[in-house]
Parts: sequence; C-alpha cells; structure tokens
Amino acid sequence: QVQLVESGGGLVRPGGSLRLSCTASRSIFSIAIMGWYRQAPGKQRELVAIITSGGITNYADSMKGRFTVSRDNNKNTVDLQMNSLKPEDTAVYYCNARTFSGTYWGQGTQVTVSS
Repeated sequence: QVQLVESGGGLVRPGGSLRLSCTASRSIFSIAIMGWYRQAPGKQRELVAIITSGGITNYADSMKGRFTVSRDNNKNTVDLQMNSLKPEDTAVYYCNARTFSGTYWGQGTQVTVSS
C-alpha cells in the first residue's frame, strides 16, 4: 500500500508555469509506473503523463512539449513541470501509482489557468 500527497497547484495566468509534486508514503523504487492524471469539471479523468521505474515516459498528445514528468526514487517523489499553460489545462490533477498490489491515487490538487 502507498499513500500519495500532491502539492503545488494554484492559479496561474495563460502561458505561465507550475510545478506539481507528489510525495509517496514509502519507497517508490519498486513501483512500476507512476504518473499524473487530471479531471476537468464535467469531464472524465484523463492521462497526463506516466513514468516507469526505468525512467521511460509517456505523455498525452496535448501535453507533449509542454509538460515534463520526473521521478526521484531517493526522495519518493514524482513531479510534473507544466509550461505554456492554457485555460483548457484547468483541472484537478491526481498522482497515480500502479503497484503489484493495486492502483493508488492521491487526493488531487487544483490547477486553474485564467487571466
């Protein structure tokens, strides 16, 4: 089992940047896949980016070139650097961990992109 806590959300203007961080309650060294999802009002939760234990990344098409996911196995964190933010990036962003024992979610952090 693992608990995930997100931080770093907030209000930012279009074109701005934010960095989200997810801290796990235990070592993430053996967690196969970690990543970020988001859910906008009235929409389904969607993939933002994932990163494997070996550092392989995958992004949703609309995030490629703007977002960067990284993980630090020593600090038990997974970060999401978001640049060139757009109003349509407004959503609650959730950290996700897929382990051999199950899939775990954080409580989410709100990101609002507005002028």
